[in-house]
Amino acid sequence: MSDIDIGMAKEARRAFDLDEVAIIPSRRTRDLDDVDTSWEIDAFRFEVPIMASGMDSVVSPATAVTLGDMGSVGALNLEGLWTRHDDPDVVLADAAVLPEDEAWAALRRAYAAPIRPELIRDRVKEIRAGGVVSCGAVTPNRVEALADALVAAELDLLVIQGTVVSAEHVTKGNPEPLNLKTFVRRLDIPVVVGGCSSYRAALHLMRTGAAGILVGVGAGSSSSTRRILGMGVPQATAIADARAARMRHLDEAGVDVHLIADGGIRTGGDIAKAIACGADAVMIGAPLAAATEAPGRGWHWGQAAVHADLPRGRRVATPPQGSLREVLHGPAGDDSGGLNLVGALRRTMALTGYASTKELQKADLVVTAGR
Repeated sequence: MSDIDIGMAKEARRAFDLDEVAIIPSRRTRDLDDVDTSWEIDAFRFEVPIMASGMDSVVSPATAVTLGDMGSVGALNLEGLWTRHDDPDVVLADAAVLPEDEAWAALRRAYAAPIRPELIRDRVKEIRAGGVVSCGAVTPNRVEALADALVAAELDLLVIQGTVVSAEHVTKGNPEPLNLKTFVRRLDIPVVVGGCSSYRAALHLMRTGAAGILVGVGAGSSSSTRRILGMGVPQATAIADARAARMRHLDEAGVDVHLIADGGIRTGGDIAKAIACGADAVMIGAPLAAATEAPGRGWHWGQAAVHADLPRGRRVATPPQGSLREVLHGPAGDDSGGLNLVGALRRTMALTGYASTKELQKADLVVTAGR
């Protein structure tokens, strides 16, 4: 792909979002019953290629169990309200009815409380007691400090998630930089790391030994990273670049690292296009925050939105659209695309002739807008 001159001394690459591409149907169609939407990461198999994002407005221990029962997996924010307060429902209920400025102030006070290792243990234990895979999310700057608590909690799957995650983080204040390659291989659990949005960054993260990487920077509905920090890559291009890195890593190391598209996924069509670009699964927040069981109670925000010094994101109103089951499996009562995400994905796969998500990754795409 040729670069575009944006001035005499600078070129920029043309990139594409998911809403600028479409899947080309193959020469056959299939019955819905013949379509398989499952995917695997490490020793875990999920019937639905959807992870719930580690946001307090999306995942609670209770919703993590509900999602697991429906074939998905929810990442509990292990730095959030659930590991800082004995009863975060009180905080969430108050914030849901307060005026905007008072709600932000209440949330920032709540997030200023210390993280308690015993609550990490108790929340993970609560999820495991539900008979589902326990998954927790932490940020790179706290992962070392929480390592012992994560191991003691017997977590099944760890997500190391930030706005931008690199294989090595260097700081003048610490003579020993965080080296994800060393850290990931020290843990005895599969780790998903991200976000990243380039071929080089994806390849470096794959070399850490991670089981999967999150692809996407600044694409989510609750994020203002592109506006505040000036960073971001359109999601279709970011996934395709990470797919190229995956192929190189597989050739070099013989290890297949899974790709999880994170950000900008709103409908079943978006999920299908993300998979066609090269993702194995997607991580979503806003569609699940619109479920009646969502702990945000009609509001949605990202972790960076409550940053003490530089908030990046906003508290988005998400009026409940239906239950978690209706969001994932339907039925859908309207054509907004926010309900029956898995049903829409299955129908796309059936109409385009792909029997599995692995096959869907081979689909041809066409650019529909933006040129």
